Amino acid sequence: MKRSISLASVFVMITLLLTWSASAETVIKIGNVLTPDHVWNTCLNGFADDVKTATGGRVAIKVYPSSQLGNEKDLIEGMTLQTVDGGLIGGGSFQSIEPKFGIEALPYAFPTHEAAYKALDGELGDKLLKILAGKGVVGLAWWENGFRHITNNKRPVVGPADLVGLKIRVTPDKMRLDTFKTLGASPMPINFGELYTALQQGVVDGQENPFAIIFSSAFYEVQQYLSLSGHVWGSALLCVNSSLWKRISPEDQAAVMKLAAKWRDEERRLTIAQENDFLEKLKAKGMKVNEVDKTAFKNAVKGVWAEYEGVFGKDMLELVEKAGK
Repeated sequence: MKRSISLASVFVMITLLLTWSASAETVIKIGNVLTPDHVWNTCLNGFADDVKTATGGRVAIKVYPSSQLGNEKDLIEGMTLQTVDGGLIGGGSFQSIEPKFGIEALPYAFPTHEAAYKALDGELGDKLLKILAGKGVVGLAWWENGFRHITNNKRPVVGPADLVGLKIRVTPDKMRLDTFKTLGASPMPINFGELYTALQQGVVDGQENPFAIIFSSAFYEVQQYLSLSGHVWGSALLCVNSSLWKRISPEDQAAVMKLAAKWRDEERRLTIAQENDFLEKLKAKGMKVNEVDKTAFKNAVKGVWAEYEGVFGKDMLELVEKAGK
């Protein structure tokens, strides 16, 4: 009788363990630095809902906007150490661990959104993701941050000469700093979370970001001029650490990858659709908007391309140029 009860108890325990294992969640905390109402987070929340449904709750995405899990450098370092689950991070920020990720930030590399998609969804993007995989980070899909434009409180920027002497906050990477130095500005690498206050207090005269970030971060409250420079197109990489990724079954990995691509396409569509809308909203907030002499800017930054050929390699530069044709 005791043996019978013992065996029955073991059977029940095994059944419960198997049931728990089959239904256990793998939780992925995805951090980013942008506000909850930005299109990144709108689409991340849609992605999270779809992943939960597609995997029967076995994979749960939790979204942490507004630098709740740290700035982009923190997120990247944490993923390489396998202590941060994942993030949606500006592609250029990965220069902190691999200089080749700066290639998308070459000034005037991509003339259109579509040219950038062609490069990042193709051979160039594959090369970069392969490099990242060797550092413990799995790229799920290349999303978008859009084209960057210059704002400041001093004057309209029409040509490179108008940047001379302006203190411009830029992302903290060497090539962006070198680009704005070449254009005559005084670039300053300030963390994004500190940027509004820096603009408000006059620590810097201006900054450069896509329309959506300029609006969602309310930079129009502390900036007067918006110059449509379109000098850099920026990606956003949705990624996770490799240890966490290995804990997910191949079937669920496939579902996550498929949905990352679905929401990549939606995020891109919304980014483009919202550009004109955000521009009109910025005008309505009182910003003075002007076109720039792009030919003059392109000519002024040719030296940056030449200087960085040794960093990126001729083969990668050719992939950028090919996508832009």
